[in-house]
Amino acid sequence: MSERKSMQFGRAVLVALVAAAITLPARAALFDDEEARRRVADTNVRLTNVQNQLEARLTAIEGQLKNQGLVDLFNQVEQMKADFARLRGQIEVLLHEQEQQQKRQRDLYIDLDSRMRRVESGGAPPASGAVNPGAPTASGAPAAAPPPAVASAAPPASGAAAQDSSGEQRAYDAALDQFKAGNYTGAIAGFNAVVKANPKGLLAPSAYYWIGNAQFAQRDYRNAIATQRQLVSQFPANPKVPDALLNIATSQFELNDAAASRRTLEDLIAKYPQSDAAIKAKQRLAIR
Repeated sequence: MSERKSMQFGRAVLVALVAAAITLPARAALFDDEEARRRVADTNVRLTNVQNQLEARLTAIEGQLKNQGLVDLFNQVEQMKADFARLRGQIEVLLHEQEQQQKRQRDLYIDLDSRMRRVESGGAPPASGAVNPGAPTASGAPAAAPPPAVASAAPPASGAAAQDSSGEQRAYDAALDQFKAGNYTGAIAGFNAVVKANPKGLLAPSAYYWIGNAQFAQRDYRNAIATQRQLVSQFPANPKVPDALLNIATSQFELNDAAASRRTLEDLIAKYPQSDAAIKAKQRLAIR
C-alpha cells in the first residue's frame, strides 16, 4: 500500500508540476498584453496632445494670415481710391483741354481765312463794324487792339513777295492737315519747313505751337517743352504764349516733374491772368 501511495503521490506531484509549467507562460503572456495595451494607450494620449497643440498653432497662424490679408486688402482699396480720384481729375482736365483745343482750331481757321482774304484782296481795310483800338466800348473802357496777326495792315504784297506769302500759307495749311489726320511726323516736317522758310513770319509762332503739340502727341515730351519754349522766347508778345506755357506744364507733368509743372502754371497765371490758359492752370492747381 505504501508503494501504491507513493506512486500516486508522485503522479500528483508530476501533474502539479506540469500544470504549473503550463500556467506560468499564460500568466506571462497576460502580463505582456496588459503592458502593451498600457503603452499603446500612453502613446495615443501623447499623440492626441501633440495633435491638439498642432491644431492650436495652425489656428493661430491662420488668424494671423487672415488679419494680414485684411490689412493688405484695405491698403489696396485705399490705393485704388486714390488712383481713381487722380484719374478722374486727369480725365476732367483732358476733356476741358479737348474742348479748348477745338475752339482754338476754329479760331485758327478763321484767322487763316481772314489773312488769306486780305492777301488776295491786296490788303482791304477792316469792315465797317470792326472795333477801333482805343475807342470807348459800351462799358466805357477803351477797346483793346486786335492781335498782331489780325491787325496787320501791311502794304499789299506784289509779285514775288505775294507769291512767297501764298506758298508759305499753303505749306502751313498742308502741315496742319497732316496734324489733323494724325500724321504727326509729317506735320512736324511741314511746320519746320514753314519756320525755316520764314523764321520771323506771321505763321512762325503758330508753326512752333503745332510742332510742340505734335511732339506731345508722340509722347516726345522733352522736345515738346523745348519747342514751346522757342515760341515763348522768340515771340513773347504772341497770343499763343499762354497756351504754350500750359503745354510746357503738361509735358513736365507727364515727365513726373510735378514741381516744375506747378512753377510753370503759377508763372502762367502771374503773367497772363486774363487768358483762357490761366483759367485752366488754376483748375489744374486746384486738382493737384
